[in-house]
Amino acid sequence: MHQPDLYAEAQISPDILQSRKVALALLEVVLGRRMPLDQALDENRDLPNLPVRDRAFVRMLVATTLRRLGQIDALIRQATDRGEPPSPPVLHHILRLGIAQILFMNVPDHAAVDTAVRLAETAGLSRQKGFVNAVLRRITREGRDWLAKQDDARLNLPEWLMSVWIADYGLKTAADMAQASLSEAPLDITLKDPAHTLHWSGMLEASVLPTGSLRRAAGGNVQELPGYHDGMWWIQDAAAAIPAKLFGPLQGKTVVDLCAAPGGKSAQLAAGGASVIALDRSARRIQRLEENIRRLRLDKNVTTEAADAAVWKPKIWVDAVLLDAPCSATGTIRRHPDVLHAKTPEDVERLTELQARLLENAASMLETSGILVYCTCSLQKAEGEAQIESFLHHHPEMKRLPITAEDVPGVEESLTAEGDLRILPMHLAAHGGMDGFYIARLVKG
Repeated sequence: MHQPDLYAEAQISPDILQSRKVALALLEVVLGRRMPLDQALDENRDLPNLPVRDRAFVRMLVATTLRRLGQIDALIRQATDRGEPPSPPVLHHILRLGIAQILFMNVPDHAAVDTAVRLAETAGLSRQKGFVNAVLRRITREGRDWLAKQDDARLNLPEWLMSVWIADYGLKTAADMAQASLSEAPLDITLKDPAHTLHWSGMLEASVLPTGSLRRAAGGNVQELPGYHDGMWWIQDAAAAIPAKLFGPLQGKTVVDLCAAPGGKSAQLAAGGASVIALDRSARRIQRLEENIRRLRLDKNVTTEAADAAVWKPKIWVDAVLLDAPCSATGTIRRHPDVLHAKTPEDVERLTELQARLLENAASMLETSGILVYCTCSLQKAEGEAQIESFLHHHPEMKRLPITAEDVPGVEESLTAEGDLRILPMHLAAHGGMDGFYIARLVKG
């Protein structure tokens, strides 16, 4: 989703080289240390000193590079006629950023090449300036023709992940999922009071999705939008907004939101009238959740606790538990392209073991007839369907409470034969797609 005005602003900014330096530093920590991009953005000390437009440019540049990294690296091999990646790694990263700007962003070729050469010099690579210049100028001449012949979905998705998706869904669906995951995600909004949907759709220049979420094109400063500081809404992908809607009437109920940060689902539950106990292992993430809940004026309905959700117990039996379990997050690649490079098959194995422990503890805190909604933003069935089948096999006291078409207007195509919800990135395609999500609703007794 191009934003020419943003790129043009970045090109004439006096901080143009500094913005590329920040992008380079972010790429180094995301790829070198497997740090999540959001965390890298939070921890970078130079980013806040850039003008707002340059900060947006940096985020877009790094996200685009990560999203298209497989294609970019294939182009580097083609342009250098080498099998080995350029060394040292910082040189490789400079070329990656340059190619992302030339082929995937509205940055003039000369600006992308010149800033990459200057970036090499500032990075202590003066001897390689000629190499950077030659490679990127070849990309400006031939790169677009090479790009047209690439299989972008195959190149950008890790081989192990594509193999799992093919095994889970078949080749065609897996290819469609991979292609949809390469799109940039729009900006979805959940309202505190859905009764005012028409008003806020106009104020926010947003469309209303069949699920009830509002959708804007990505871009711009969220905090400058009307209603943000008044706590009228929050950012939440349309798919992520569905699980909290599956409990039925919430007034007077106590709901535990395990793994709750950053708090979108807790806010939904609280806005619906529930007394919410929100947990997260990270004290820092709980602090951020509390800030979000205060902004939304929902803090009277939410109690927070920094605790391990696999062992924590409430003082009383509760009516409902929402478990948005830690997962490989492959359903959020559109929004978090670093997932493509951070996760491994070993991570998935470790996460499935954690999910099983969390499910066990979640079920143990429910009263009879209590409802458990389990969800993950993973597209692998090992973290969804298989996890729930195994759990139900070992817990005869728990049964499915099937999700119906009436529960999820607009995304009926995501319903499974078992009564779960398996949302794929290309679902709701006419409206711009969704994050991938798996949701199961269970009842005790």
